[in-house]
Amino acid sequence: MRAQTLTGPVAHHGEGPTWWPDGTLRWVDMLAGDVLSLDGDGRVERRHVGQVAAALRPRAAGGAVVALERGFALCDPDGSLRPLDPLWRDPGVRMNEGSCAPDGSFWCGSMAYDARPGRGTLFRLAPDLSVTPELTAVTISNGLDWSPDGTTAYYVDTPTGRIDMFDWAPETGLTDRRTFVEIPPDEGAPDGLTVDSEGGVWIALWGGSAVRRYTPDRRLDAVVTVAARQVTACALGGPRGDELIITTSREGLRPDEDPLAGCLFQAAVGIPGQAVRPFAG
Repeated sequence: MRAQTLTGPVAHHGEGPTWWPDGTLRWVDMLAGDVLSLDGDGRVERRHVGQVAAALRPRAAGGAVVALERGFALCDPDGSLRPLDPLWRDPGVRMNEGSCAPDGSFWCGSMAYDARPGRGTLFRLAPDLSVTPELTAVTISNGLDWSPDGTTAYYVDTPTGRIDMFDWAPETGLTDRRTFVEIPPDEGAPDGLTVDSEGGVWIALWGGSAVRRYTPDRRLDAVVTVAARQVTACALGGPRGDELIITTSREGLRPDEDPLAGCLFQAAVGIPGQAVRPFAG
């Protein structure tokens, strides 16, 4: 199937789409440091939160948790932003992509601005606001989500060309890493992902103009083509939960190149996603 445009090219580097409890869609223009929201009338609003806005999720008590350039911040229900202590001082490293685990913790991974190998880390922000490095020596920490039963995590370190899977439990974290699927280099690089209510894994393909769905038994089940090359992330939501929302990027492109890059895309795929997991802190 083919995705349709939902907005114009409103983001330079769109990432991290998330359906909010109030029915609005939010995503980030990552390197502009902005959180974008789309209301029911199709209006896009923009809020600047920092040098980088890497990822966000709703908080159970209201507001949001946001990954900034070098750490996390809490957005309170009144809209005020409370940055937490930075996790590092190196100006060459930034946060990149995140998600909430079934235990209510918020996970986000980092990467070097120049994508130098091994400089990234996947961090876990617990509900008590303590932070733990869960994976180290990664390069471009990217898509992350959990199976419907909460026992399996799917994760992308983009240059590996793979989606990996882990066993996961709150007490033990990520264990038994192994390959879920490999993406041939000429078909795009794995980027953001989401897991639907049937356990299917939807993966955005940077440079591949598509989102693919793989069944839990690793079978390629669906392909959604996108009229922009640099596809960054995807999420399922909407009134019935079965609309695939896709973000794209203009990073590194000339002004006259790939004119729909930066648009938000939508496809009615007919498979509901999981309910958005909020951050418990």
